[in-house]
Amino acid sequence: MTDCTHPSERRAWARAALVAALFALAWAWHPALARADGDPASDVLATQALFLPQDAGATPAQRAQLTGLLQTAARRGYPIRVALVASRADLGSVTALWRQPETYARFLGQELAFVHKGPLLVVMPNGYGLTQLGRPLPGQALTGLGAPGAGLAGAAIAAVHGLAAAAGHPLPVSSVQAPQAAGSSDATAWIVLAGGAVAIAIAWGLSLRARPMRAGHRSAETAS
Repeated sequence: MTDCTHPSERRAWARAALVAALFALAWAWHPALARADGDPASDVLATQALFLPQDAGATPAQRAQLTGLLQTAARRGYPIRVALVASRADLGSVTALWRQPETYARFLGQELAFVHKGPLLVVMPNGYGLTQLGRPLPGQALTGLGAPGAGLAGAAIAAVHGLAAAAGHPLPVSSVQAPQAAGSSDATAWIVLAGGAVAIAIAWGLSLRARPMRAGHRSAETAS
């Protein structure tokens, strides 16, 4: 069956598909840009138990141990969420709360109040903040830990152990396990990336098909 689509319409569809594909690829490679103006920890902790930015300096073993510890705590009746804040940049648009862990914990707790009802722990180099639904909680278990300094991950692990024990939910010393939902965001990005590549291939094919038809149309006009 003869394709009656005008070459100009084909080119328009090809350009539209190409633009959509490029937008999809940009979103896949830079998902953090959508949150750049807000509070990164509130976005992450809305669906996960741990906010652990790259500049926190945690080793893969510490990341796995802390993630496993939080999963174990939730199963044992102490669903605590933890935010490690290593630098002013980790606060997004609320950089004024840098080095104010208690104030930031209250702010973050209020942000998460609709999705998280349990305790929330904030760990900064100069101290801790502990709240529940934005209200400060007594943290006697934190008083003897000292300032975390550069060792945020280790300090968070010790703090979670102490807080869980004080709340009547002691945790095993070793709770290292792989995150149950690890790689989900990466998988989503790769799916979008693959979809964008397919869209680009389709757009390129449509463009190539339109070119010969356009050349043939011009040849016919010249001959006539």
